[in-house]
Amino acid sequence: QVQLVESGGGLVQPGGSLRLSCAASGSIVSMNTMGWYRQAPGKERELVATVTSDGSTNYADSAQGRFTILANNAKKTVYLQMNSLKPEDTAVYYCNADVSYFYSGSRRRRTFWGQGTQVTVSA
Repeated sequence: QVQLVESGGGLVQPGGSLRLSCAASGSIVSMNTMGWYRQAPGKERELVATVTSDGSTNYADSAQGRFTILANNAKKTVYLQMNSLKPEDTAVYYCNADVSYFYSGSRRRRTFWGQGTQVTVSA
């Protein structure tokens, strides 16, 4: 079907930056809304940012002004540039995509998730 593969996580000091990438593969017709979510230990998964196919973006209050989401539809890739990172940004970050695709000869649409990438912000 469709696979989402994240990369770019790691350990960074407070105030530092990281860039996450999420590449989609499979029999994709179109990428609709794509986004990033995160889940910290003991907490529920929460929205970080989304971008629609026409480029409209939405950010959580915690990400506004520090994070930037960008989609490259031709490459079927979505990025999350994270600046001024704080310890409270530590979490597993998940890519999410609403995808139209072909499967078993028919066109379908559903939401897919990546496997997650760890981001740790610590001195």
